[in-house]
Amino acid sequence: MTLIEELRWRGMIQDIMPGTEELLNKEMVSGYIGFDPTSDSLHIGSLVPILLLVHFQKAGHKPFALVGGATGMVGDPSGKSEERNLLSEDVLQKNQEGVRKQLEKFLDFDQSKPNSAEMVNNYDWFKNISFLDFIRDTGKNITVNYMMSKDSVKKRLEGESGISFTEFTYQLIQGYDYYWLYKNKNCKLQMGGSDQWGNIVTGTELIRRKAQGEAFAFTCPLITKADGGKFGKTEKGNVWLDAKKTSPYQFYQFWLNASDEDAKKWIKIFTLLPPDEIDGLLTEHENAPHIRLLQKRLAEELTTFVHSRADYEFAVKASEILFGNATTEALQSLNEEQLLQVMEGVPAVEVQKSSLEKGYDLISFLADTQIFPSKGEARKMWQGGGISINKNKVSAEKATVDISDLLQNKYMLVQKGKKNYYFVKAV
Repeated sequence: MTLIEELRWRGMIQDIMPGTEELLNKEMVSGYIGFDPTSDSLHIGSLVPILLLVHFQKAGHKPFALVGGATGMVGDPSGKSEERNLLSEDVLQKNQEGVRKQLEKFLDFDQSKPNSAEMVNNYDWFKNISFLDFIRDTGKNITVNYMMSKDSVKKRLEGESGISFTEFTYQLIQGYDYYWLYKNKNCKLQMGGSDQWGNIVTGTELIRRKAQGEAFAFTCPLITKADGGKFGKTEKGNVWLDAKKTSPYQFYQFWLNASDEDAKKWIKIFTLLPPDEIDGLLTEHENAPHIRLLQKRLAEELTTFVHSRADYEFAVKASEILFGNATTEALQSLNEEQLLQVMEGVPAVEVQKSSLEKGYDLISFLADTQIFPSKGEARKMWQGGGISINKNKVSAEKATVDISDLLQNKYMLVQKGKKNYYFVKAV
């Protein structure tokens, strides 16, 4: 399959300008995608543009990743219902560095190769352009009628908050990025999410009018979830690519919990597995959906791609602790940081460490920490063998808990019945 054929098969093409496919089949093309430095980490919504650049480079083309140091100061109105807070130069600088480090994990920046990836920052060319120069040399090439016809502008004009002049000019500034890259880096293609189509074609129009050149574009659909929820969001907020913001274990869990409908789409979009292997996985999944083969493979590929094989293996082991048949040894093998990652979201209770030092009556401990509403209920389940501490079933002979029951000399995992866990911290 050609690049565009494969991207179509994967469900990664929405709009495409005539002639784009022919250009990509004819020569090595320089193409770019813009990344918004509103945070020092990208989140999983950025994986689609990252993967577009990965496919693009694998097909022999030259990818440019544009970090919007200048556009980040303005704010893109596309898909936004209200004006964004503007960021200071210092914050933008820090964010750009974070984004750069992440992109270097996925793209090949080896300059000895003709199609090595390059990173550019639009602040580098905008910092020396005065406002008067910009409206005279660039603004006169695009009419207000043309700019107002864009959906991103129309929606805001019709909404309550309106649109500021700052955000109204955004498409012109993004259009100039494409013009600059066309003139200085021979960039003939811009890619992005479908919400960017209006901004992207402003760039192709500017190149046509200002440079008498021909430029091309395609976009990918915005990722949706089958249940109508927002992709990439959990109760805790964004799912980030930075392990400090979203732990590899939580990242793994996000993909593992995908619905069947979503997993069928996402296995094509978010993995680099070859089409024949994906077709095989889809067939196996149809025959035995309860095994959740697609979700497991999706979680494996993505956790390994974004983090590492070791992080993936840890995530599997951690999942076994809460959702499988992991042993006490598996729980004890975790260091404190890993233990806290796994226990995030598990109901937490505290106990005085001093009360454990002399031995704490088990039934009193279970009731005092409110793991059970009463001593009677605690005793009943204890006698029925329904309580485990650190994955060890509590025998009828065990009448107290003490310091020796603590993990890392500080924590204890109490299990009530099959699925109810409590994370106890000794303070």
